[in-house]
Amino acid sequence: MRHYAHGHGEMIKRTKSKKQSQPRPARSLRIVRLPERSQAARDRALHVLAALRRDPSLAPTHAAKLEGVSYRTFKKYFGSELRKSGSRYEVTPSDRRVAYISLPDEHGRLVLRKTTSSKEREKAGAFLKDFNRYLRGNRTALAKWANVKIGGSGLLTAPRTIKATEPALSDFSLYRAANGGAA
Repeated sequence: MRHYAHGHGEMIKRTKSKKQSQPRPARSLRIVRLPERSQAARDRALHVLAALRRDPSLAPTHAAKLEGVSYRTFKKYFGSELRKSGSRYEVTPSDRRVAYISLPDEHGRLVLRKTTSSKEREKAGAFLKDFNRYLRGNRTALAKWANVKIGGSGLLTAPRTIKATEPALSDFSLYRAANGGAA
């Protein structure tokens, strides 16, 4: 588009500014910088996301209420994981969100692990389920976890180590247990 300035015969070329032509980047909340209270709210919202994936018939507002978080807070942290289908919202089948989980390593120490997908978080939950089965007497429950790594570290599967560290492992939470946040 060309325009001439009045009286001088100069040609001035007008173009769109770069701000208008480039899309605005999505706002990302870095969980490392969140205050402890916000981290706890994000963790509860993460539980809402997991509940929605377990039960597709569950409405997001109802799932949020069941997990003790407002729907607004859930939308703040994980709104991009919802898709509108007709008049209902459905959750995406998986995500690449970062979450820190606490799992025992091969030596029985609780290790804070960085997971980068919902698949890793599901795997961690399945391990804990089998770990608790083992503690309740099912001695074959941990056989499939012998050489598996989650978040870059191996898992506690050795019977001797489990017996030695059992009192310390009896009461810990999967999410952020090692750094004091609520789950």
